Amino acid sequence: MEENLDSLEINFDTEGLWVLNITLAIIMFGVALGITTNDFKRLFSNPKILLTGIVSQFLLLPFVTFIFIKLVNPMPSIALGMMMVAACPGGNISNFMTQMAKGNAALSVSLTAFATLVSLVMTPFNLSFWGNLYAPTAEILQTIQLSPWQLVKLVTLILGIPLIIGMWVRRHKAVLANKLAKILKPISLIIFMLFIVIAFYDNFDIFINYVHYVLLLVIAHNILAILTGFYFAKAMKLSFKNQKTLAIETGIQNSGLGLLLIFSFFHGLGGMALLVAFWAIWDIFSGLLLASYWSKQKVKS
Repeated sequence: MEENLDSLEINFDTEGLWVLNITLAIIMFGVALGITTNDFKRLFSNPKILLTGIVSQFLLLPFVTFIFIKLVNPMPSIALGMMMVAACPGGNISNFMTQMAKGNAALSVSLTAFATLVSLVMTPFNLSFWGNLYAPTAEILQTIQLSPWQLVKLVTLILGIPLIIGMWVRRHKAVLANKLAKILKPISLIIFMLFIVIAFYDNFDIFINYVHYVLLLVIAHNILAILTGFYFAKAMKLSFKNQKTLAIETGIQNSGLGLLLIFSFFHGLGGMALLVAFWAIWDIFSGLLLASYWSKQKVKS
């Protein structure tokens, strides 16, 4: 059964891939409509927070994930799925969750934007570096012949260009940007969730037969990611408001991007796709649960 999962391919057609491409680009564009150059200036004016956020997402989380994989020793395709999740930037829904949790919403939006730019390089690097450092996943990467440059191009098209265009619209057409943002954010999120549901429906038998392999791993990995962000921010002596923000930014990953990369470069590799798809649903649930809990707590300085 385990060998079958490593060689299993999720059913997914070219049209579905285009829908996912466009949806992710629209989500990023919608987020970028609320971002200004002042957000970046604010980040650079406080480099401690900026470095804490980037280190937490792109250095600590992949490292912690690697250690976790070594300890639990999942099957190779699932391990690679965990590395994919850890290599992706924070999910765009983290902005909404941070606001709900009474965190630093401005910091969340700024970090999302900056992390998106950093991910153009760091997502391909982390996936290749950590994947090749672990022998079972290195074997998969050798058979795939993954091209970091192709990864960079795809991430740039899906995240980088919509970010730049969205910021341009915000700068030159602020009224239009506000109107578009109110429409695009909820609609694109609904489309993404429908995409996940349809993908699960088309592969229902696979999900029922194999979900137990990823269920506990996804939950544990997600909790680990949230704790990594929270306690690293605490160790860096950031405020509780910023600790919550970093916990959400690190724990809510852009699993939609992960799925796109899997279907584009890994041919829907079973364990990998199953783990990332389940993560896409679970981290929304866990993020909203955590944000709801923090929203009821007394505000700390």
